[in-house]
Formats: sequence, structure tokens, C-alpha cells
Amino acid sequence: MHRGAFLLVLAVLLGGCGAPLKQLSEEAQLTSREVRVLATTPFPLQAVLPRRVEGSSLRVYLEGDGYAWATPTQPSLDPTPRDLLVARLATLDPLGAVYLARPCQFVEHPGCKPLLWTDQRFSRPVLNSLHAALDQLKQRYGVRRLELVGYSGGGALALLLAAERNDVVAVQTLAGNLHPSAWIAHHRLTPLTGSLEPLAYRERLRQIPQRHLTGQRDKVVPPPLAYQYAGSLGPADCLEIRTVDATHSEGWETAWAGFRQRPLVCAPAQKP
Repeated sequence: MHRGAFLLVLAVLLGGCGAPLKQLSEEAQLTSREVRVLATTPFPLQAVLPRRVEGSSLRVYLEGDGYAWATPTQPSLDPTPRDLLVARLATLDPLGAVYLARPCQFVEHPGCKPLLWTDQRFSRPVLNSLHAALDQLKQRYGVRRLELVGYSGGGALALLLAAERNDVVAVQTLAGNLHPSAWIAHHRLTPLTGSLEPLAYRERLRQIPQRHLTGQRDKVVPPPLAYQYAGSLGPADCLEIRTVDATHSEGWETAWAGFRQRPLVCAPAQKP
């Protein structure tokens, strides 16, 4: 490799998530929150923690897939999100919510390989670390119940986590990838080898209150996919789908402000 190219790659590897982590720390300081790495297995997870929470349940925001791909065909070397949308939503939440990043975002680890944020983004190791983090957070804040808010690919993980736990009282998603196999088919992509599918737990998910917000201008996870998920899920106890004025990455601060403290409407999904 040419010396100049080598130095460029080395700078990327060493610099990696430095700038986003600095920005994350600044966002946390503005709202008197703490940036902490949670020691979970198999991957440590970056979190932003409030000093206290309101109410008897804890709201946890789950990050999306982040900067998973450098190009349409080349995985990135570092999946840390460049836009800290989800962290901003969490720090602005008046309930005192937690922001939880995905494995290998903001944090370096020997096990961080591109497969983990591409084909295996919804895999068992990812879920195991997130489960461990949720257990730690419950103990830290002395709560028994959780509400999960997932953005984009974090929506699939929120559903998977809720399906495997008995302490999640509600799931809300923003531009959520609820049905990964349908999303793959829609974009004509290669199937995600090694990832789990939320609808494999459909019987359990039918019992969990959930609200899914879709962006009417979202071309990454377009609204029809949410209704495809609802149709595949079948009769649910409490399922709400709403379309808002947003793209995949823009408009969510305003849209979410109108829903974050609104009780879920426990009725089958109806198209707006």
C-alpha cells in the first residue's frame, strides 16, 4: 500500500468515532447527563444517562444502524452514527430517558467486525449485549418496567428485545425497520445472514402495546412497510401506526415532540 494511503487508513482507524463521541459528550453536558460505557457481554455499549427518571418505568432510546455502509457496496470501518438524532431525542425527553448505542458505535472492541453492523445487525450477540444493558439500567434506576423507543434498525431490535422480556410495557418506533425481510425485498438487497426477524415472535408481539411512526417522505423505510408488518403480525391487542411529516432522518424532532407524552391508542392499525 502506498504510504499516503496507509496513513489515511490509519488516521480513519484511530480517529474513528472521536468527533461523534466529543459531540455526544457535549450534548449530554447541555442537559446535565452522564456519558458512560456499560460493561456488557459480549460488547460494551455507549450510553447517555440522566441523573434521575420520572415515573415508575424507564424509557430507553435505541440507536439505528448508524454509519454501517461507506458506499452501497462497501461496509464502513466504524458504524458510529454521524448524525446524533437519537441522542438528541433522548436528552430532550422530559421523562429523563436513556440513550443506548449499538455494539461498536462510539466504542472500540476486538470483536468489532463489519459483519456485526451489516448482515448480523440483528443477531444474537447484539441482543445479548442490549439485554444485559437493560438489566443494568433497571437496577441503576430502581425500576421494574421499560419502554423502548427504537429508531430505524433500532426498531427491529426494540421488538426483538420486547418479545424476549417480560418487563417491556410498550414499544415505540421512529422510521422503524419492523419487518427486515420485507425491507430487504423492497430494496432488492441480499438477505441478512445471521440476523433475527421480529415476526418470528409474532404471538408474543401481539400482546405488547406498540406505536410506530412512519415518515411520509421516507424512502429508506417507506410507510407501506409498517402496514405490511401489521398485516403479517395479525390481530394485536394494542397496535398504532401513524404517518408524520418526515424523511428518514429529518423532521423527527418535531414529529416526536407531538407523540412522546401521548398515551398509545390501543386499537388495530388504521391507515390515516
